[in-house]
Amino acid sequence: MQDNAQPAVTISAIAAAAGVSVPTVSRVLNGRSDVAPGTRERVEALLRESGYRRRGAVVAAPSGLVDLVFNDLDSPWAVEIIRGVEEALNTEGLSVVVSAIHRRGSADSTRKWLDTLGARPSDGAILVTTDLDSFLHAELQRLHLPIVVIDPAGVPDLEVPTIGATNWTGAVNATEYLIQQNHRRIGFVAGRPGIWCSRARLDGYRAGLEAAGIAVDPDLVQDGDFDYASGFRAGTALLALPYRPSAIFAASDQMALGVYEAARQQGLRIPDDLSVVGFDDLPEAGWASPPLTTIRQPLSDMGTLAARTLVRLIRGDAVESPRIELSTRLVQRASVRAHGT
Repeated sequence: MQDNAQPAVTISAIAAAAGVSVPTVSRVLNGRSDVAPGTRERVEALLRESGYRRRGAVVAAPSGLVDLVFNDLDSPWAVEIIRGVEEALNTEGLSVVVSAIHRRGSADSTRKWLDTLGARPSDGAILVTTDLDSFLHAELQRLHLPIVVIDPAGVPDLEVPTIGATNWTGAVNATEYLIQQNHRRIGFVAGRPGIWCSRARLDGYRAGLEAAGIAVDPDLVQDGDFDYASGFRAGTALLALPYRPSAIFAASDQMALGVYEAARQQGLRIPDDLSVVGFDDLPEAGWASPPLTTIRQPLSDMGTLAARTLVRLIRGDAVESPRIELSTRLVQRASVRAHGT
């Protein structure tokens, strides 16, 4: 009698037999809708014939556990995402296991997490990551684990569902608001170079200036790393310019608060001498002195939607949209004053 153990068959073998690419098989396994009906039927038939254990098998013996994995747990926005994920999963009777794969020294950290995951059951994983590398993606596929990626740091074009925010539009809105307040020399503290959302926010800043007929001055753009220390360094550099900016837009609230400290150390008052806008709308933004004007990124809502999407995958349901971006909006507080008033 055959047991129910999973046959030693790979996605690559299924792809070769079906005459399609590995990503196409992955789309079928992940319930994606962007596969031609005939191709889907051919792949599904091969999966059945080979005895490949599909995602729906998780439902038959659920663990009741979902993994929530961050690159960094020491970021304030991690708490907001955890809140949204837990709220959604609690209603489904699922529990959350939170862990971190640190982006510095990530190879060892990733392997340790995968070893832990292989030693205990899990119904699926929500990844909050700046980079879903090929090794991690392949290992999660090997474990037949449903995946959803939340990408406040930006991970477009994956073969799994992703939840993000309108980074470009938010940055345009922040820049336009400062221009409406008569600011023309606007500094920008960018996020980590090479990260998709960093580029989107920088592009939005540039687009806002160009739409108003204001030339982009490279001297007014400083790289940051989404944290307080890099915001302080970038703010110090911008405020040391011979013709300093009258306003600074930082691509995260933490960096904006670093700019606050740079201004304080140079004897500048916010908003009397310098206007500042952030991005995220963390609780700290409202507690700052003065309270920080910022772009609200709906982090808790992103966590909730990611959890609901993962539950659909665990149940074997199709996900209609592989990429969802939630709207950002400007939250006006007391850190901006019209220039010249």
